[in-house]
Amino acid sequence: MEILSKYNTLLNQNLEQAVSQNEPAQLYDPIKYILSLGGKRIRPALTLMVCDFFGKDYKEALSAAMAVELFHNFSLIHDDIMDNAPLRRGKATVHEKWDVNTGILSGDAMLILAYRFFENYNPKTFQDLAKLFSETALQVCEGQQHDMDFETRDDVSLEEYINMIDHKTAVLVGAAMKMGAIVADASKSDMDKIYQFGRNLGIAFQLQDDYLDVFGNPETFGKQVGGDIIANKKTFLYLIAIEQSSKGQADELEHLYSINPKDPADKITTVKGIFVNSGAAKATQVEIEKYSNFAYSMLDEINISDEKREMLRQFGNSLMERNV
Repeated sequence: MEILSKYNTLLNQNLEQAVSQNEPAQLYDPIKYILSLGGKRIRPALTLMVCDFFGKDYKEALSAAMAVELFHNFSLIHDDIMDNAPLRRGKATVHEKWDVNTGILSGDAMLILAYRFFENYNPKTFQDLAKLFSETALQVCEGQQHDMDFETRDDVSLEEYINMIDHKTAVLVGAAMKMGAIVADASKSDMDKIYQFGRNLGIAFQLQDDYLDVFGNPETFGKQVGGDIIANKKTFLYLIAIEQSSKGQADELEHLYSINPKDPADKITTVKGIFVNSGAAKATQVEIEKYSNFAYSMLDEINISDEKREMLRQFGNSLMERNV
């Protein structure tokens, strides 16, 4: 993402030295390994960008940005264990390359190392960052638990689903941006508005991810299209289709989400048809637009230049304009 490139350059230069400890190697090597796997680094880059946009040298937000990136990767190590995932960014996951116990302990150490980055700030900034970080980390855990609970529930509401993706994904985007505002010593109003911008954009992004998983272009989406259907994952599309379908369609959809055929091609095609015919596909696009527009409405009230406001809007558009 071009708008974040200068911030990513600083991050990549410093992430190599993020973990200075070497012993015991079995604890620290897995941390260095997952940080070396790359990724878009969007969240920490947002911390730097927001600090910059509020008029402070973005390098001063580097420690907060490093905390965000370490926390995000810590959550990935533990998520991969819970999902029994063999690959992360095309490489073996930490628990596959080492073992589950190593993944748990290295993840724990990573969380502690993330907190330690806040020690580089004055007491007031430290307190504000640590308080936001603790609240966000707990919300991410709540979102993950809800996501696991939903796998065995047949009565998940649309409101509960939005709350789950908000906590699991969106709050960290909002918090990453607010941390930049905290380091820049922005007004409380501006901190809250930039947080709401990031949080609502995060919800829109995750809903779009659900949509593209079914209707995306397999050559450009970057993941297997139909993966959620194969995994019987009850996303926003599924929940709204159940709500809006005829009884016959709803029964068929519930049946399809109870089976795992060896060749899932027909299942994917049928489910896609139900998502379209029930109006669920269109309703999901409307919901994506609703959260995107709410995010953009926050920008009009933030005390930054029109140029910076437009750059944040461009960032939002680039995040949402993935190829379909």
